[in-house]
Amino acid sequence: MIRNILAIDDSASMREILRAAFGSAGYDVTVANDGEDGLEHALAQRFDLVLTDLYMPRMGGLDLIKRLRANPSYQETPILVLTTESDEGFKAAVRDAGATGWIEKPVDPELLVDLASALGEAS
Repeated sequence: MIRNILAIDDSASMREILRAAFGSAGYDVTVANDGEDGLEHALAQRFDLVLTDLYMPRMGGLDLIKRLRANPSYQETPILVLTTESDEGFKAAVRDAGATGWIEKPVDPELLVDLASALGEAS
């Protein structure tokens, strides 16, 4: 079951959209503004779902995913990439890094909440 979500994006407006959408659906949401900040949160507290942007300062999404997957606590955790990228090379790189999947921006907040619910039911 998914209860705690870590949402990482360097866009303040995107962080607020994610916080509002998941918060209003009853999830506990922690936001981070880049991969390093997100990794610090992930190591300090266990999350049931991680949403991350791809291109961010200090540490990007692919490096973050690799670091999380190297941690035993996050080897099975769903990790979704929120991105404007859509090409097949990108999709392969995301899969190789260990992401569960990706969603192209702009995102539909209701779709994300539904997806989190479905991932929670599958686990």
